[in-house]
Amino acid sequence: MSKLKAKYESLQKSQRQLLGEDLGPLNIKELQNLEKQLEGALAQARQRKTQIMIEQMEELRKKELHLGEINKQIRFKLESDGFNLKAYESMWNSTNSTTVAGGGNFPFQPSETNPMDCQAEPFLQIGYQNYVQAEQSSAPKNIVGETSFIHGWML
Repeated sequence: MSKLKAKYESLQKSQRQLLGEDLGPLNIKELQNLEKQLEGALAQARQRKTQIMIEQMEELRKKELHLGEINKQIRFKLESDGFNLKAYESMWNSTNSTTVAGGGNFPFQPSETNPMDCQAEPFLQIGYQNYVQAEQSSAPKNIVGETSFIHGWML
């Protein structure tokens, strides 16, 4: 029973040292050994993490290929049924272009009827639109179309 208790205490001491606690009584050689142990454990953890990430990427690639095949099958079925896919795609693109601000990919949904009339504190605008305060008026001036480029953080 005393051997078991001694082993338990030794394991606890080792655990505290691996956690960076109770390092005071260790000499240089013991600290170097502890450092090697920690570096080895860290290398194993990183290797395992990399392996898992590679496996996940392969799984995602397989899913992507599978979804691509399903997409091709659906397109073929729709086209064989006489469905004009190109007409719907062009209609979808024209509908999207009317809701996109500045030709970007983010739909512009103003929170007020006219966002230029906002006299309150600055507000969050998703997507990049550059506004500068006009010199004589308190209304901001949109300079997106001007040739001079000003970073938003410089304003």
